[in-house]
Amino acid sequence: MWILRVAAVALAVALVAGGCGGKRDDTEAPTETSGDIACDATDGRITIATGNATGVYFALGGGLAQLISNNSNLRATAAETGASVQNIEQLVAGDYDVAFSLADTAADAVAGTGAFEDKPAPIKALTNLYPNYTHVIVRTDSGIATVADMRGKRISTGSPKSGTEVIANRVLQAAGLDPNTDVQAQRLDLTKTVDGLKDGSIDGLFWSGGLPTGGITDLAITLGDQVRFIDITPQLGALQGVNPVYEQGSIPAATYQVGVADVPTIVVPNVLLVRDDFPAANACAITTLIYERRAELETVHPAAAAIQLSTATDTDPVQLHPGAAKALADLGAG
Repeated sequence: MWILRVAAVALAVALVAGGCGGKRDDTEAPTETSGDIACDATDGRITIATGNATGVYFALGGGLAQLISNNSNLRATAAETGASVQNIEQLVAGDYDVAFSLADTAADAVAGTGAFEDKPAPIKALTNLYPNYTHVIVRTDSGIATVADMRGKRISTGSPKSGTEVIANRVLQAAGLDPNTDVQAQRLDLTKTVDGLKDGSIDGLFWSGGLPTGGITDLAITLGDQVRFIDITPQLGALQGVNPVYEQGSIPAATYQVGVADVPTIVVPNVLLVRDDFPAANACAITTLIYERRAELETVHPAAAAIQLSTATDTDPVQLHPGAAKALADLGAG
């Protein structure tokens, strides 16, 4: 069964590969028109910032690029990135037009806090997407049973400037640890992290992603009971003091079969972002496509099933782009 799941993930990535590419080459600043917002996309190219190659952002970003290219006048490509913080920085810089991000990182960006200290980002949201689940996995021979036990251990906190790194550092701090001095932080992407768990050069990992994440499935198949999840919900209260967007959730046991029961964890939504000068017609058209053709995104990755109109407008404190707000109102969201 696990081999079939890995094959399914590989097939999904192959199906969206045609939608993946590099950075934008259209650097002309877009402008919004006044008056009523149309939902017909303009001619042009856009690029989508995603995340690590074995993560859900990458798979869905490629699928979204293909969906846009096949059903509008826009030609979209998706690029592998380090994820949330980097995505927003390069979105603002004009390297990308659309970006996936964790909601807590996006909240930091608009407030000018955290990685965006004194540099509030001029961004808007197209929609709330699906929830990300914080995976914290350790080798069973590591002696780690709680986050506090990570003191002195080799822990992957995710790619530099990723949403995973933001959450990892906050969870460590909530457990009384300094990420810079109390753990041997390995700032690695998911592929290198999984390899490190396999060869024993890493004791544990943090990963924030949708369910299932291909790299974690690979780890579960390869190492089985040599790795296990740990419960990080004792740190939830401290994280909610930083940002109320954090919630308690659980990773169903059947997702990876690591451990013997559902794993309590911390959940944070994902949002799809654009700059505040992104053309309103394009924002409306893309947002409409996501919901009218969501079933096509589900064939790329099952996490897309959690993209629901009932939560589409839940993007605070990031404001909805006017074009997206029109699309969601027309679709009956909220």
